Amino acid sequence: MRHGEVHNPEGILYGRLPGYHLSELGRQMADRVAEHLADRDITHVVASPLERAQETAEPIGKAHGLEVAVDERLIEADNIFQGKTFGVGDGSLRNPGYWRYLTNPFKPSWGEPYIEQVVRMMGALAAARDAARGHEAVCVSHQLPIWIVRSFAERRRLWHDPRKRQCSLASLTSFTYEGDRIVSIGYREPARDLLPAHLVGKGGKDKPVGKSFGA
Repeated sequence: MRHGEVHNPEGILYGRLPGYHLSELGRQMADRVAEHLADRDITHVVASPLERAQETAEPIGKAHGLEVAVDERLIEADNIFQGKTFGVGDGSLRNPGYWRYLTNPFKPSWGEPYIEQVVRMMGALAAARDAARGHEAVCVSHQLPIWIVRSFAERRRLWHDPRKRQCSLASLTSFTYEGDRIVSIGYREPARDLLPAHLVGKGGKDKPVGKSFGA
C-alpha cells in the first residue's frame, strides 16, 4: 500500500525527511483502506519507518488487532533533491550545480539506484510473506519503491516516465504468492473518490489489474 496524502503546503520533496505527517484527507484515505480490508485474512501489518507510512498503517493494524511492525527496507527512495522544491523556473533545477545529477536517467544518477530499490523491496516482501504465510500481509511503503518492485516483478524496464506510474495515494498493489514464487500482481484504489481532482485518472481504475505468471 502507498501511504495517504501528506500535509506539505510548501510543496517540498520531503523524501526521507522526518516530520511529514498525513493530512486530514490522508487520514480519511487510511481509514477508507482499513474499511476496505476489514474482512481480509490479514495477520501481519508492516510499514516504512517514516511517519506518513506508520500513520497509514495504524488503522489497518487496529482493525485486525495487530501491532504495526517496522521494516527499514520499505522506506522511500533516497534523492539528491530531498528537502527542496523541484522545477525549472522556481525550483532546484534553476541551479546549474544540480545539473550533473541529471546525466543518467537509467540508474538514476539523482538518487538511489533502481536495482538497490528492487533488492530491498523484494527482501521486505519476502519477509512479510513469511510472517503471514498462508494468510495475508499489508506493507505500507512509498510510490517509487512500490512501482519499481512491481516493474521488476512484471519484467519491465526499471527506468520510466514518473507521470505514468500506476500507484496513486492510498492505492493497493498486491503480490500473490504460491510458495515462494509471485504468481500474480493486482492493483486497486479503494480511496479513489477521495483523491484530489488533479490526481484522478493518473493511477488507473478501481479494479484489479496487472498480470498473472505461468509456471
